[in-house]
Amino acid sequence: MGKKGKTARLKRNPAPAFWPIHRKTSPWVVKPSPGAHSLQKSVPLTLVMREMLGVVQTRREGKLVIAQGKVLVNGKVCKKDDSPVGLMDIISLPASNKYYRLMPSHKGLYLAPISKEESSVSLLRVENKSTVHNGVQVAVHNGSLMLIKVADPKNPVEVTYDTFDILKVSYPQKQVTETLKTKEGNLAVITGGKNIGKVGKIVEIEKTEAKKRRQALVMIEDAQGQRYQTILDFVFSIGETAPMINTLEALVNV
Repeated sequence: MGKKGKTARLKRNPAPAFWPIHRKTSPWVVKPSPGAHSLQKSVPLTLVMREMLGVVQTRREGKLVIAQGKVLVNGKVCKKDDSPVGLMDIISLPASNKYYRLMPSHKGLYLAPISKEESSVSLLRVENKSTVHNGVQVAVHNGSLMLIKVADPKNPVEVTYDTFDILKVSYPQKQVTETLKTKEGNLAVITGGKNIGKVGKIVEIEKTEAKKRRQALVMIEDAQGQRYQTILDFVFSIGETAPMINTLEALVNV
C-alpha cells in the first residue's frame, strides 16, 4: 500500500536556499511543523536559535531552552522547537534582553535586532476576511486570525480593512493601532521573487479585470530611481512617506 500524506522529514539539499545551514555535513535538517508560514517562507525556531543566533549548539539544547518558555514569538511563549517563523515575526529572548524581527533581504529572510519597545509592535498584511455569526474574521499573512465584533455582521461598517491593507498591531494584546492602504505613492518592500528585499515607492498598480488581483503587476521605484516590477502578492506596504516601524528605516535608506 502506498504511503499517504506528507513526510515529516526534510533533507538538507532541497531545504530553502536562504537557510544558513551546511548542505553536506549531514543528510537531514529540522522540518518546520505545519503552521503560520509555508516551508519556503519560514525558518524552524530551532534553526533560528542554533544557526542564526548561535545561542545554542545542538537541537537538544535548543529544545530544552524553548521548552522552558525562554523564547517568545510575537509576544507569546513558544514551546515547539520546529514552529515556523517568517516575515515580520518577532523573536524575543527576555533573559538576555535581545529582540529580533525577521525581515526580507535579497537572500530571503534575516534577523534584524530591535529594541525591547519595538518588540511589542508589528505589521500584519490582511490576506482575507469573512463574516461569521458574531463579527468579521480577518486573516493576516502570519497565519493568525483576528475576530472583530460588529453590531450587524451582515453590514459590518466598522471594519474598513481590505485585502493587502497593513495593520500596525501591538503585542501581546494584538490590538490594531494604525492601518495603511496599499496604494500608489506608498513605501513598500518586495517579499518574493527575484527582487525580494527591494524597497521603494509604489509607482503604479495594474488595474485588473481578467485576472486575479494578486497577480496584478506593480512597479516600485527605489531611492536611486531604479525600477522593479513584481506582482501585488509580493508587495508589503510599510508606510506613506516614512516607515511605520523603526526597523524598516534601514531598508529605505540603503
